Amino acid sequence: MLRKSLFPLVLSLLFAISASASSHRENPNAQFDNALDSTDVYMFRSPDAPDTVTLIANYWPFANPAGGPNFALFDPKGKYLIHIDNNGDAVEDITYEFTFKTVIQNPNTFLYNTGPIMRLDDPNYNLRQTYTLVRVDGPYASGTRTTLITDALVPPANVGPKSTPAYEQTAMQAIRNLPSGGKVFVGPRDDPFFVDLGAIFDLLTLRPIQQLHKLPPIMQADKGYDYTAKFNVLSIAMQVPISQLTKDDPVIGMWTTAQKPRVQIAQAGSGIQQNVGGYVQVSRLGMPLVNEVVVPLGLKNTFAGLQPKQDLDVFNSVPDFKNAILDPEVARDITALYGVSVPPAPRNDLVTVFLTGISGLNQPKNVRAAEMLRLNTSTPVTPAGQINRLGVIKGDNGGFPNGRRLADDVVDAELQVVAGGYVLTPDFNKSPNNAITDGVDANDAPFTSSFPYLATPWSGFDTHPGQ
Repeated sequence: MLRKSLFPLVLSLLFAISASASSHRENPNAQFDNALDSTDVYMFRSPDAPDTVTLIANYWPFANPAGGPNFALFDPKGKYLIHIDNNGDAVEDITYEFTFKTVIQNPNTFLYNTGPIMRLDDPNYNLRQTYTLVRVDGPYASGTRTTLITDALVPPANVGPKSTPAYEQTAMQAIRNLPSGGKVFVGPRDDPFFVDLGAIFDLLTLRPIQQLHKLPPIMQADKGYDYTAKFNVLSIAMQVPISQLTKDDPVIGMWTTAQKPRVQIAQAGSGIQQNVGGYVQVSRLGMPLVNEVVVPLGLKNTFAGLQPKQDLDVFNSVPDFKNAILDPEVARDITALYGVSVPPAPRNDLVTVFLTGISGLNQPKNVRAAEMLRLNTSTPVTPAGQINRLGVIKGDNGGFPNGRRLADDVVDAELQVVAGGYVLTPDFNKSPNNAITDGVDANDAPFTSSFPYLATPWSGFDTHPGQ
């Protein structure tokens, strides 16, 4: 009886949380467009550059380091956008637009590189990409456009010790200074997200507390395993002076989107494609896990195409969306599978965490409810040696959900928030609610202490199957 009664809940939960990285293979519209599929978004102030905000948008989930000869590339037909709202109205006030070109130096070879690549402009770097960066002030569709960088080279894939013998030295040549201050880096990096996908796929098994799981077999407790380890992503990283992002409020919101041509017409026999009818948004990401844990299946493609300014109207007019937030399915499933009592609906605490920001922490003065990552740029920066991976719920206000640092463990933090293990729901801020974990506490590779902070991408030669 237990298995039969839990089966519908388990199925719905798997669809909701199975990917668990912010959009790793999760967005139905984008799962066939790896290059346009946003995986994670980060926004933080770093101890080494406290007068700036670092913005990171990652794409192409589970990029195989050995994926040659066609290594992961940005889509030259697409547009990659980082949006900033600096007055709380859920409308972008600043957009950074990245577009790409693919250049083949020698079309008469199948080789990605024709010899060792020792510098960005090395002639041996055969199949290369460049990008152009435009800042748009005001609404993206009608604002003032300023070109910041034109045709900057993207670093190559980390092919191996013969092809890219000094990879990190070569890749860091791609850091470009922005005209009015700040930096930008675009290229392959190690996937910074960490999560036990293998256990979560298995009916939300959380290895460290699996003895509480209602479905047999009961296995010996164990730490989790990082199933995004040794995969890469395509990263867009910017470090921008705070003064260029804020207006009258220190709180800013960030989300990333990707667009593709509305219609593509292929010319038979040539491989040439013509774009027709403008662009359509196919990917959107702000707060991690919202599209997985909160948005129901029937609304996922709709959500991916919405602008944040539309979220409140959808919340008020679509009962399934409103109920998914105020009475989240995953909270009920935690109770069903683990017997953990969670806060009752309506969950207004989750509305503040995911849609408005938390009052007194990262809620804008004149907020309109909308899903995005929010950061209070006046919050003191946490020193590097004092960072708590669980951020705000453990008293580290410099971390998630006040922005998101690379080291923030958003899987554990959000599981605990949904279970009520947080000061916003004090009656439930107790064990096991405030100790739920997937058992993966850190990335598989250490982050660096300077921009772009992301770890070196894994090498195809050095990453072996079964490792």
